[in-house]
Amino acid sequence: MITAPPVPRHFLRVSDLDRGSLTALLDLAEVMRERPHGFVDALRGDTLVCLFEKPSTRTRVSFAAAAERLGMMPLLLRPDELQLGRGETIEDTARTLSGYAAAIVARTFAHETVEQLAGAASVPVINALTDVHHPCQALADLLTLRERFGSLEGLRVAFVGAGNNVATSLLEAGALAGIEVVVACPPGHEPRAPGRVVADPYEAVAGADAVYTDVRVSMGEEGEDRLARFEPYRVDARLMAAASPDAVFLHCLPAHRGEEVTAEVIDGPQSVVWRQAENGLPTEEALVLALVTRRWEASPGEPGRPLPTAA
Repeated sequence: MITAPPVPRHFLRVSDLDRGSLTALLDLAEVMRERPHGFVDALRGDTLVCLFEKPSTRTRVSFAAAAERLGMMPLLLRPDELQLGRGETIEDTARTLSGYAAAIVARTFAHETVEQLAGAASVPVINALTDVHHPCQALADLLTLRERFGSLEGLRVAFVGAGNNVATSLLEAGALAGIEVVVACPPGHEPRAPGRVVADPYEAVAGADAVYTDVRVSMGEEGEDRLARFEPYRVDARLMAAASPDAVFLHCLPAHRGEEVTAEVIDGPQSVVWRQAENGLPTEEALVLALVTRRWEASPGEPGRPLPTAA
């Protein structure tokens, strides 16, 4: 009897998966990328509630598109449209939304908010970005790397810049996938996950298969002093030349050309950022389907054939 990898109750950080479930999710995402309209009856009649405290382009649109491809109705909400703005608790909101929706996607400022939602909700809660983790981005990153290199095991990825939520989730993803992730950042800006951290960006990038960066200033972190501290961490052609000759450039977007990366790099032949952005759709579609149905609906080489229900 085939034992399916476990499906987590919620997805708040990458480490909610194990290695087997991460592989199963990426396998399913590959099937969904190849068959964009192959799962339209999977969750027909269900609703996906998307609660966004922060502005969003890619995550907001990709989750709405993923819901449509699963036959769901995406319901996009802001806190000011709910009773949250009048003092209703996160827990009461989670209990109420659970009665209407098959899953809740939340993009919040504080990670504690999604933890409170998950603690009270009776349906799966998905972290679409918090101040500590950005796990859905890491899934798109891995799918992009696997597509480009054929395998994840043994790859080396250099993350250059602030050790933010993107870097933290990338470190967790690398640990599960067998990727060596090295973060280069100024002292005091380390990520909140264990891993190798260096101060010299050239040390991190040396021989890397992928060079990754993010904006220097996230929402709520503005300041000229911060920009100055990150000046040596701009990804330019000289830094990319220290990586492997076949290295790719990654960025979770939005990008500020001339700050964390030069236009020459992000718009150049090594950049895979647009494919990386596109891959948010199939990975989120696979994630929603797995969390709602509690099973992996397709196995590699056999699209559409169900696997046993996960424990």
